[in-house]
Amino acid sequence: MENLYGKTLEEIKEIIISLDEKPFRALQVFKWLYKPVFSFDEMTDISLDLRKKLSEKYEILHIEKKEKLSENDTATSKFLFKTLDNIFIEAVLLRYESGSSVCVSTQAGCKMGCVFCESGKCKFIRNLTADEILDQIQMIEYLENIKVSNVVLMGTGEPLDNFENVVKFIKLATDEKTLNLSKRGITVSTCGIIYNIYKLADSDLGVNLSVSLHSPFHEERRELMPVENSNHIDDLIKAANYYREKTKRRITYEYCLIEGKNDTIKHIDKLSLLLKGSDSLVNVIGLNDKFNKKDRKYIYKFKEELEKKGVSVTIRRKLGSSINAACGQLRSGYINKGESI
Repeated sequence: MENLYGKTLEEIKEIIISLDEKPFRALQVFKWLYKPVFSFDEMTDISLDLRKKLSEKYEILHIEKKEKLSENDTATSKFLFKTLDNIFIEAVLLRYESGSSVCVSTQAGCKMGCVFCESGKCKFIRNLTADEILDQIQMIEYLENIKVSNVVLMGTGEPLDNFENVVKFIKLATDEKTLNLSKRGITVSTCGIIYNIYKLADSDLGVNLSVSLHSPFHEERRELMPVENSNHIDDLIKAANYYREKTKRRITYEYCLIEGKNDTIKHIDKLSLLLKGSDSLVNVIGLNDKFNKKDRKYIYKFKEELEKKGVSVTIRRKLGSSINAACGQLRSGYINKGESI
């Protein structure tokens, strides 16, 4: 049977009409689905006859929580979910005084192959559907009894490599009858698929855009991020500037700092030149792996020198390191233990 969860209002309306029911019933069903509910019996203001018709052809199915790890010092929790076809996906809940934010995955695995990213080490399996992306948020809200205010598409996978499902997800998540998320509260993070940056800009969805940059030089960025082979950094900056002009949303550039590799004066000069005249924000991320020493002074020095060039800079707060909160780490651990993928 087909899963009803994840359908749009228009899709449900077509189903309701096909069952010889009045079209207005679709809105009732739609609202119940995204409370969420787990069976048609919970739809108490819908006739028994309609519930029976729906249950004969459709199901209400959700992803399953397999594990939750929490870091009490930072109020960060990582969730490992299992899809209906037994694939593991991850999401992270970050609690702040201002509200709760969830980082969701958009693919099972990733094709991009960025050298410092755990996601790329797990083979790409498939795109996640819009309902699987949405359900990560809904299940966290349900399990934690909270209301999520911000969502970042920065988990496993490249969102703009799963464009249609991501667009459908955004439309569902911002519907006042589902999660009612603000478009300003959603951020799409991309390694730089230029064609789809333009498409997203022209979609009038108006969500925030975050671009993973990591080096201002073409050859060096290509070493770190294979996507640079077909998405040159100069064209990427033009696409991001177009997105800024079209949507009025400030662009954030993510910059993983590797000591002695991409934190030199020449990098600072080139980066400031690329971003000259824009109000872009550079979000610096210090890596704790084989590339870096434990001393983080180089991060603050990079920030100071870049700000002298007139570039706005923040340093990402370190969260979730004790619970494998980096993209793909928890999922990778399960796979390495011989669990299902």
